[in-house]
Amino acid sequence: MKGIVLAGGKGTRLYPMTKAVSKQILPLYDKPMIYYSISTLLLAGIKEILIISTPRDLPMFKELLGDGSRIGVKFEYAEQKEARGLAEAFVIGEDFIGDDDVCLILGDNIFFGNGMTTILNEAQKNLDGAVIFGYQVADPKSYGVVEFDESGHVLSLEEKPDNPKSNYAIPGLYFFNNDVINISKQVQPSGRGELEITSINIEYMKQHKLDVKILPRGIAWLDTGTTKNLLEASSFVQTVQTRQNLYVGCLEEIAYRRGFIDAEQLLTLGQELHKTDYGQYLISLAKGVIQ
Repeated sequence: MKGIVLAGGKGTRLYPMTKAVSKQILPLYDKPMIYYSISTLLLAGIKEILIISTPRDLPMFKELLGDGSRIGVKFEYAEQKEARGLAEAFVIGEDFIGDDDVCLILGDNIFFGNGMTTILNEAQKNLDGAVIFGYQVADPKSYGVVEFDESGHVLSLEEKPDNPKSNYAIPGLYFFNNDVINISKQVQPSGRGELEITSINIEYMKQHKLDVKILPRGIAWLDTGTTKNLLEASSFVQTVQTRQNLYVGCLEEIAYRRGFIDAEQLLTLGQELHKTDYGQYLISLAKGVIQ
């Protein structure tokens, strides 16, 4: 299983903050926003990850993340020259994906909660088509909405409907088998002029190969498309970390707990950041102070 983080776009809803920098580089409490998306892929056991961003922003991601070897993974990078839609990620990433299945996550989505690793593992087990997620929301009219039967098979997909057929929104996290490459090449631009991920999902639905996994109430899904969302997400992370002394979206910790790096490597990473709370947290993990 390969992973793709789509971190492009102009982030116009966050102007002027994002006029000169990618929104996925912005701090979400104590980490760059993209850390949280990458952490979801690491929780799924995915070690080969492609970061897709704009020609302007890609050098910043390379400087921030490097080749991934420091945390036992492999990062690659590719340009999306224009914001042509989510479905283009699979065309851009064709060589990277190769013959593997792939998980796509949007760079401004955050998932957190007990059992998330199990949910991610179940989504990629015996993958014969596509898996999306459903998250119950109070106002489904503001989101893409999924309708499904008792077996989790998708019956319909709607984008910001006036009369939603369910209360389940579709977060920006998708698992696809390798067929997604050929399907994405057949997608035609929508009325917005973009290659929509919904078009891919509809094709899988027509083949009766699109399933939905429901994110339970113990899982938090946050997006950061507006300044209000960004502040709320930062406050959420701060509250969890302050009360539990357990970090959210900490790449080094997840790599350590997944066995990608050992305690000695984790200690080295922590010592490099020893002047920060983040670094002291890594040091405490490496020394077994925090379990």
